Amino acid sequence: MRLIGPAAIALAALLAVAPAPASAETAADFYKGKTVTLIAGFPPGGGYDTYVRVLARHYGRFLPGQPSVIASNMPGAGSLTAANNIYAKYAPDGLALAMFASSAAMEPLVGNKSALFEPTKFSWIGSMSQDVAYCGAWQHPGGATTFDEMLTKETIIGGGAPAAITYQHPMVLKNVLKANFKVIQGYKGTRDINLAMQRGEVNGTCGMFGSSINSQFGAEVKDGRMKLFIQMGSRRSNTFGKIPSVFDYAKTDQDRAILQFHFGQLLLGRPLAGPPGIPADRLAALRTALFATMKDPQFLAEAGKAGLDIDPVTPDQVMTLLKQFASFSPAILVKAKEAMGR
Repeated sequence: MRLIGPAAIALAALLAVAPAPASAETAADFYKGKTVTLIAGFPPGGGYDTYVRVLARHYGRFLPGQPSVIASNMPGAGSLTAANNIYAKYAPDGLALAMFASSAAMEPLVGNKSALFEPTKFSWIGSMSQDVAYCGAWQHPGGATTFDEMLTKETIIGGGAPAAITYQHPMVLKNVLKANFKVIQGYKGTRDINLAMQRGEVNGTCGMFGSSINSQFGAEVKDGRMKLFIQMGSRRSNTFGKIPSVFDYAKTDQDRAILQFHFGQLLLGRPLAGPPGIPADRLAALRTALFATMKDPQFLAEAGKAGLDIDPVTPDQVMTLLKQFASFSPAILVKAKEAMGR
């Protein structure tokens, strides 16, 4: 209908005084004045906790709107508790992220019904490092000092919950490479295992990353009180000298595939993720801020003092790796599960 005369004049006047549509809220608008929480899936004092706390002191400077950033802990089930909670119980608003073990992220692939998430659906921010893990033994009188000796001589290893690499790694060495390990599980975190090892309750520990060794056992490794006897990861490191790799002991293609499933995931050394469905602009901002932080001189200086290895992994690399793991044959996944003693 065409308006003419007074009606047209009235409509024109109404449009002239009507407010313009509100512009869409930007990521900077959203984050300004808010607080972002970074959750470590392990107790205070360990490696994951240190990474999260150092990150929290710098991350906010690179987020739009410069929100406050705080660190917290949600230990339990080898960080599976944190993974489950960030996936399903936190709003997908970009205000809460969690760092949990790469082994926890793989739990759905081996049929763990307690893992209440799909790994590829997390809002992956990236990883702060690509890790190589080690097993080490405290040098008690009469104890084995090399992995070759441990193939026949019993060595007691302290481990965490079934989803933690401190439990999974020695079990894989026991069941795939036939190490004569007695694995004692149930320690809450690496700090408790380390104390037990020093008290002589256990002989050794597995699942130690280079940063944890530097920060907690640098002097002991240097003077020989602790001996690192094997390394695990898709790449080798000579940081602590020439230490044999688990892949040196694989005898069959099946062994190598099982080891790749368990130790290739160390590419995700310190992964950071949020709930599924974080708005695209905020997710992009979170990712950009993480990698800007990883290059920041102030952050790198503090990370260096804390003994943290910084070797970031992009979200695309994370997704590529997860898809590779999902493509393993059902037979290999069954064997990988059996390797953990399940």
